[in-house]
Amino acid sequence: MASGAKCTDRVKSIYNEMKVVKNDADQNKRIRLVVFGFINNDIDVEKVYLEEDLVGQDVFKFFQTMLPPDSCRYVLYDCHYETKESSKKEELVLVVWCPETAKIKEKMSYASSKVALKKVITGVKHDLQLNDPADFESRDCFAEKLSKDILLLEGTAVNPMS
Repeated sequence: MASGAKCTDRVKSIYNEMKVVKNDADQNKRIRLVVFGFINNDIDVEKVYLEEDLVGQDVFKFFQTMLPPDSCRYVLYDCHYETKESSKKEELVLVVWCPETAKIKEKMSYASSKVALKKVITGVKHDLQLNDPADFESRDCFAEKLSKDILLLEGTAVNPMS
């Protein structure tokens, strides 16, 4: 079921900027979180958070605040973590947040428009559907959804669920 919603050019532009991180670029200007929503019936950028906006904050905890208890959101998250193989990873995570407490019509719009968003932001390695605060309430739980071998998420140790 397609909603007929389209992504604005700004969505594609922001995504292209996020997926190509240049080593010589100012890392403080790097985009870390983008909240997408419906504006005039199209998927558009609601808010962009740069690295410099999050200085001194726990990025994961800030990400948690982007998911309101009774309304839906799409969030593109530049997630930084380390694995057991000692490799540092910076990967884009698309989060579709549709809590049970959101209005049915809103949940239907977000669910049916995800296809349009995914056509624009191709190649995102992690695509998470979250419907309950328990899905992301702990760093450990969120890390488990990304990979079984994560040791650090945003610089903080995680405890494997296994």
